[in-house]
Order: sequence, then structure tokens, then C-alpha cells
Amino acid sequence: MLKRKEFILGAAAGLTLAAAATAGGVINWPGAHADPQAVNRLTPVPATGDAFTPPPGAPSSFADIFEQVAPAVVQIDVKVPVTPQSGAFQIPGLPFQFAPPQGRGRQGQDAEPQTTQGAGSGFFISQDGFIVTNNHVVADATEIKVKMSDGRELPARLIGRDAATDLAVIKVDGSNFKYVSFEETADPRVGDWVIAIGNPFGLGGTATAGIVSAKARDIGGSENPYTDFLQIDAAINRGNSGGPTFDIHGRVIGVNSAIYSPTGGSVGIGFAIPAETAKTITSRLMSGQTIERGYLGVQIITLSDEYRESLGLAASTKGAYVAEVTADAPAARGGLKAGDVVVALNGRPIQTSTELTRAVGNAKPGDTLRLDVLRDGGRQTVTVRSGTRPSNLSTSTAGEDEGAETPGKPSATAGEVVEGLTVAPISAALRTRYELPADVQGVVVTAVDQSSRAARMSFQPGLVIIQANGRSVSSVADLKGAVQTVKSAGRPGILLLVRTPRGNTPVVLPLTGGE
Repeated sequence: MLKRKEFILGAAAGLTLAAAATAGGVINWPGAHADPQAVNRLTPVPATGDAFTPPPGAPSSFADIFEQVAPAVVQIDVKVPVTPQSGAFQIPGLPFQFAPPQGRGRQGQDAEPQTTQGAGSGFFISQDGFIVTNNHVVADATEIKVKMSDGRELPARLIGRDAATDLAVIKVDGSNFKYVSFEETADPRVGDWVIAIGNPFGLGGTATAGIVSAKARDIGGSENPYTDFLQIDAAINRGNSGGPTFDIHGRVIGVNSAIYSPTGGSVGIGFAIPAETAKTITSRLMSGQTIERGYLGVQIITLSDEYRESLGLAASTKGAYVAEVTADAPAARGGLKAGDVVVALNGRPIQTSTELTRAVGNAKPGDTLRLDVLRDGGRQTVTVRSGTRPSNLSTSTAGEDEGAETPGKPSATAGEVVEGLTVAPISAALRTRYELPADVQGVVVTAVDQSSRAARMSFQPGLVIIQANGRSVSSVADLKGAVQTVKSAGRPGILLLVRTPRGNTPVVLPLTGGE
């Protein structure tokens, strides 16, 4: 199993550690240089025959390609602030804290802010000094310096960044820089050779080679919801982040961004932002635009086989299950409800929560979004006017890695028992006891039979059942009726939408007498 995904900003304590690697892409930048035939543009090796047929000498040697493109690749050194805690501070990218020597440094309000060093990679995409890198390399930097392959060091400034795709553009002053372009026309295939160049562990100018291992990888969830990554096995490590990945013709096909690793080092599984995505975002950042995306204001999860079966939906049904709707957000104003299953957006089928996130993100703020949803056993259309996605918003998946928390109140035993759960309508006393907001509706769990299946699924007093079998629950009778309907249909479990202190979570509760 893959145990850990790392987005790494390296740090220095004697040795500079750098950020994780990604692959680069090829792009033409209108207006980035006055002469479209500028001699400093590094042109790919001419391809012969098929777009990805190796040129003479490949893959026996990548030396010519490295010599051709290496002048456009740079090392990026940053200073980042650290927050002292009890005399110790955390260096980004390292799993432990450092404590300053006794008697060193000033304390109190007059103490100077503490900083540490980080490093990553980048590459020129215009001869007048624009450089592409990762957002996580420069996001918190108070100072940015660029070290070129010829040894020159130049100060750089941040032009723009987009956390949702982990891309950023910085700039150095000057002209006549060697640069490369993003390649969009030649689509790399699984098995094609790639070369990653960057600054692993602060070593600078390092080339590694491998192949495209997979395409269209969804690795980020909340961190990278808008990117289908290229997976490569060219060795990438801390410090490669933001560097380019080339094909064997010297064309940039991605921007190195992340690795999967149980150790923190390369195990042959790296991820690059494809050239198409990188070009679209970085060209907008270069022109001074802010990246704006559409926004609904919902927490969603892919409709799993378990959820679909418990709702009695056809086996072919695909969609995104709405676990929670943010109050006064566009979705709430448009009438979308928790428990809806979104199956299409503007006529385009939706099969997963990621598809819906990206489709909404591609909309412009103010666009009309027509959502086809399954609700109360039927299909209907909900029309929502898209908002603007907040820049600090996380697109977390409902219920992922989140256990139910027990409110710090004594449990009550009022109510009726349903499938091992003692539930009761929400009264003023129960609302106070469990600190339930005024807008929360449903039946509250007041006790759990510890021998029941509900107990084994970590149900706790204070949780609120909002929906059962896709329908709103306002009374114990509603819950009992939903349970009986599911049992009569011969289904083994019932889908409940449960309100927890961390938000709404869909749960399939196995029923007594079920398999």
C-alpha cells in the first residue's frame, strides 16, 4: 500500500533539503518576449516518424537532451518563517523540531522573527525572466533567490500562485534568459521515456530518467482537486518540486509536484502536473490574473456501491452524494439539499465527486449551473448560480478520515430504540445538552446499545440522524418507517446521513436480519 503522499519544502540545518519533484510542460507565451524567434528559446530535438519515436541515440544516452535544456532549469532558495514554541521550532519538510542553543537569540516582543531555509526547483518559460515552480515552494517565502546553471544568483519576486493546482510564477529581472515551452500537442503515453531535472536535496542540476507510469491520477482530494497527474518513475526527491519533466525530444510535459513515499525519499512513484493544466494556469498568473473558480458550497462524496445499494438505486447509477450544504452558499440558495445525488451538470453526466468538483471549478462565477439530482425516489433539476470559490477553501471529502466525536456532555436515555440506537426528537433540552445549532433538524441519538451493530460503527450520543434512505427525518416514526421500507425491499443496510461535530457524514447501518 502507498502510505504517504508528500508535498515537500526542504529546509537547511547544515544541509539544504528541497521540495518534492514534478514534471514540466511546453508552452508558448504570447507577449512574454518581443521576438517570437528569440534565439534563447530552447527548441526540442526534431522528432522523426511517430511523435514519441526515440531519436538516434535514445534511450542509450540523454546527454544531448540534458545539455540542451539544463540552462533553463533553476534552483530556488527561499526563506520561510517559523513559529517558536517553547524554544523549539519546526523546519518545513523535517519530522522533528530544532531548539536553539541556550543563551542564543532574543525573547519577547523585541525578538527578531525566526526564519529557516527551504529549496526547490523551477524553470524559465520566457527570455525576460518568468519562472514556473510549485506553489508549495514559494507560498510562505519572505525571500526568494534563484540560482542558475551558470552559477549566477538573482533575487526573485512572486508574480502569482494557485494553491488548488500547486502552481506559481516568480520573476527575476533581466533578459536573454534561456527558456523552454510547455508541450501540449504531443500526448505522452504510458511507457514513454521522461527525464526529470531539478535540485534534489539542494544538490542542484541533477537529471534522472524513467517512464510515464500512469496518467490521469487523482491524488490530492482536498489539496489538488483540479489536476489529473502524470505518474512517473524517474527518481524525484525533496528539492525537485517545481522542476520540469521532459520527454526524449526535450519537450516539457509536466511540472514535478509530489511523491508517494513511506520513507520521505523516492520509491519510484512521483507525480507531475500535466503541461495542459500548467500552461492554462501559469499563463493567467503571468498576465496578473487571479485564478477564480466556480463554487457551490457543498460537501460531497462519490456514490459508492454500498450507498447505491442501501438507497435501492439501479446498479448503473453513478453520481456525487451531497453530504452537507453550506448555509447561505449558492447551493443552498438554489435549493440543493443534503442527501441529493448529483448525476449530471448542465447535461453532462457526473460519475464521481471529483468530476463534479472540477466541472463546477471550471465554471465562471455567476454562471448558471443546472444540476440533475436524485431526490425522494425521483429525478429533478436544481438551478444554481455559481459563486466564487474562496481561496482558502478545502475541498475535503465527506467523512474521510474523520471519526465521530462525542460531545462532552452526559448521555440521556430518553427516546425509542431503533436498531440499537435510542433516538428522540430534538427538544430544547437536548439541543442544549449536545450543543446542537438551531438549524440542525432530525432525531438525536441519546444512547447506544453496546452489543449492537451501531455501537461497532462508533455511533455515540449527541449524533443527529438527518436523513434515512434518502429522505428527511423529523421524527422517530420517520426513522422507523425508513428502516421498515429498506427491510421490506430486502436490502441489508440503510443509508443514514448523520450530523457529527465535524460535519455531515453518510453511514450505511447494517440492519438486524440483514446479511
